[in-house]
Amino acid sequence: MTVSPRFAQFGQAVYEAAERAAAMLDVLRQDGDVRDELAAVLHAYGEPESLEISPAGLAEYRRAGADLLRVFAAADLGQAADAINELLAGSARPPRLTAHGGSTGWHLHVDSSDDAPYGEWFLTSSCLALAVLLAERQQPPAGLCASPSCGRPFVNTGRGSERRYCSAACGTRERVALYRGMKK
Repeated sequence: MTVSPRFAQFGQAVYEAAERAAAMLDVLRQDGDVRDELAAVLHAYGEPESLEISPAGLAEYRRAGADLLRVFAAADLGQAADAINELLAGSARPPRLTAHGGSTGWHLHVDSSDDAPYGEWFLTSSCLALAVLLAERQQPPAGLCASPSCGRPFVNTGRGSERRYCSAACGTRERVALYRGMKK
């Protein structure tokens, strides 16, 4: 079976939305005013460069991020699915197509409107992407780095077993520490 280029683009959009969620959670786990850092992440994933996040908007993102973190922290596939289902049931609306008044191509949204509050958009779009990844791969779609010195959120998109670390560097650092601990 050959995958059409349009379907491949859909898969890429899902992956990018999940990656955006992980990057935003990484910023939101920092204390203080991270509005500029959050705007930079959003810009990197296609939002306008002039995006300004108000203090109230940051608070919305933080609340949504705290909820979304439950999906990333899920211990197994069932917990991840339950967390996504609960979050979607509490905040998502029926799926709808939007092109944002012609400024983008048609795409799927499950938030309440094109001008939904930041937190609602972040939570629902992230859950939708993570739900698609979970259904496609039959594995938890995301995780938190198992390295005690890291804990960064990451998206689990590879084939094979579930990832435990956000990067090869964290995995290598932990294996080296384990090896050195065994040699003592």
